[in-house]
Amino acid sequence: MRIFTKKLPHPDLPAEEKAQLLLNAEYQETMVESTFMYLTLDLPTAPLYKDEKEQLIIPQVPLFSILAKFNGATEKEYKTYKENFLKRFQLTKLPPYLIFCIKRFTKNNFFVEKNPTIVNFPITNVDLREYLSEEVQAAHSNTTYDLIANIVHDGKPSEGSYRIHVLHHVSVPAWVPRASPPASPLSPAVPSQGTGKWYELQDLQVTDILPQMITLSEAYIQIWKRREEDETNQQGA
Repeated sequence: MRIFTKKLPHPDLPAEEKAQLLLNAEYQETMVESTFMYLTLDLPTAPLYKDEKEQLIIPQVPLFSILAKFNGATEKEYKTYKENFLKRFQLTKLPPYLIFCIKRFTKNNFFVEKNPTIVNFPITNVDLREYLSEEVQAAHSNTTYDLIANIVHDGKPSEGSYRIHVLHHVSVPAWVPRASPPASPLSPAVPSQGTGKWYELQDLQVTDILPQMITLSEAYIQIWKRREEDETNQQGA
């Protein structure tokens, strides 16, 4: 991932002084290459007003809107105790699995707040090619991802609970006992075919769930799997 950073002058300075500071090398944009374990997706600020029925409005946002953070052009301001910075991000490589962490929780000096915004996302066919820099797009033949796990947080930040939605994938490595085991009682076998169904897990309870119900939840962490050549061909057949 490429991270572009540009220091900002203090907002209370006069316009002429700001313009002068922007000419200094300290305020020029810099770029660093960085690895990542997961991508943090920022939610828009939840509205504080209520509707005509005195109920809080729960906003919705498309997944691709919050993914725009990584298109290399969208700038986001970051504030520290003394300084402000503008940052933008661009992906340079797409791994076999991607983890999205949707930033629902913010902490201030007094308590933790939760953003209830619903993220509208498809279960399959999420193409991330446009978030790659142009020079590395040709090196990625497959840029389409399918959701395989979705972790949901329900309730208040301090009292909530978690649920997880898991796809029983159609190709899962299986380990089965052998009839005449050698040194080890387990050995790799031919990959078994999954059901392709979604299941909801909460504590020790496991139940079926329809894919369209997953998109209505307050998703918190998601795991996406990149399609391989054979999977892409099967989808297109």
